Amino acid sequence: MREVQDQQNQNIVGLSMKGGRKDQFFFCLLEYFEDENRWFLRSLLQVKDENGLTGDEAIRTWIDKFHVEKMVLDFPLSQPACSTCLIDCPGSHKCPEPSVAEVRRQMQAILDHDEDLNKSNPKKYEQDRNFDDLFDYGRNIVSTPATNYMLTRSFKRRLKKGFIPYWNRALDFWVWCHYYNQLLDIFNLSFDSFGSTSLMVQHRFSYLRRHFPEHLNLYESHGPMILIELLRSGIILKKDLHNLSDIELGLEARLDIVRKIEKGLNIFIYDHDLELLVKNPRAFDSFLLAIAGQNRLMGLDSELPDWVRPTEVRFISPLFDNWSEAQGID
Repeated sequence: MREVQDQQNQNIVGLSMKGGRKDQFFFCLLEYFEDENRWFLRSLLQVKDENGLTGDEAIRTWIDKFHVEKMVLDFPLSQPACSTCLIDCPGSHKCPEPSVAEVRRQMQAILDHDEDLNKSNPKKYEQDRNFDDLFDYGRNIVSTPATNYMLTRSFKRRLKKGFIPYWNRALDFWVWCHYYNQLLDIFNLSFDSFGSTSLMVQHRFSYLRRHFPEHLNLYESHGPMILIELLRSGIILKKDLHNLSDIELGLEARLDIVRKIEKGLNIFIYDHDLELLVKNPRAFDSFLLAIAGQNRLMGLDSELPDWVRPTEVRFISPLFDNWSEAQGID
């Protein structure tokens, strides 16, 4: 873990960029007030064109107005290895790029270990795997997942599909190892860096990035993964997450989740902002990114292995277990 940073006058912005050009984006600003030892949701602003100012221009204006130095997006900040490679390509299965080669090695080690278990005792293997399908393995793996849990059927299929260096980043594999089963079980999705990012949004972000101030530090995170970590820490419940996608229960689920985050992470939220978070899923997504950034400012997030290229991806995987202790709250 990194050391906790000095929190005086610290703020962090979450900005979810899912969707297309006309979708409603929200700029969510969390700020820490040392005198009260508390975080406040200071601003929740909708990014839209108005009063002679485009939404893209408004984002830059808000960054300057609130003296923002750190912002978290749900958008890939780095490119796949193939994007910057200049060698005579030998093909993805022989790619010598270090991060790709390491991912390939680890994936094969996991599959080989699983196959050894199957061959040694096929009947016991199936019995154990049926039990292991019910197990939340995410808390028990560090860097060698092949030795710490058995492969679920779905994760084994994912690994057999392989790693595509022009589509996947090494980060994708790290996320699969830690979150694949729960992302699939709870949200029915898999993490792929560019799987849900439209070309339009990529171009828009490229434009925005050129207009951001030089001092702005950008980070990346992932809303469903943040919710899984809130679940693992006991701040929210699994039923809260299952109700999120329900048409009738979605509003109530977001309200329950925000209230639990507000209490669990010592955040004060004004009533009008609470209403926006509950009624608008995009505002809720930006809020999740902001609390991941809050976690980063406090030095509680996971440190990624070198082969993930952490200085390039700048990905935040929050850990909420020791939050109260780090904040100095009984």
